[in-house]
Amino acid sequence: MKLLVINGPNLNMLGVREPGIYGSGTYDDLCALIRDKCEAEGIDVEFYQSNHEGDLVDRIQAAFGNTDGIVINPGAYTHTSVALLDALKAVRIPAVEVHISDVDAREEFRQISYVALAAVKTIKGRGFQGYLDAVDVLKSL
Repeated sequence: MKLLVINGPNLNMLGVREPGIYGSGTYDDLCALIRDKCEAEGIDVEFYQSNHEGDLVDRIQAAFGNTDGIVINPGAYTHTSVALLDALKAVRIPAVEVHISDVDAREEFRQISYVALAAVKTIKGRGFQGYLDAVDVLKSL
């Protein structure tokens, strides 16, 4: 099984950005946690992070035909990007949307997700554990 973990804008700033909301773990810590789980379960995993919407679309499209599942935290693009929704719909790769914080308990605009319309599941408010849960969801499909 091959998974792609995509993180959108500002997730490269984990550990610095609003630690009261996102915790003190860094982006490297997150990737190491996921990598360790995937290695233990025999899953090939690749990571991609960008602050640019078009780059994220390009990476989703590049996954077509060679990736079994996508774990995606679109960051702020969750609430604005029809382009990410369309890319996920186009490639038809099972995707799990992940949010470190409980976006439903935050500002009203954060409760809108275009990406959720193409996801098999959305996981919110479980911190880094949400990514591991997403791997389990994709593995079970």
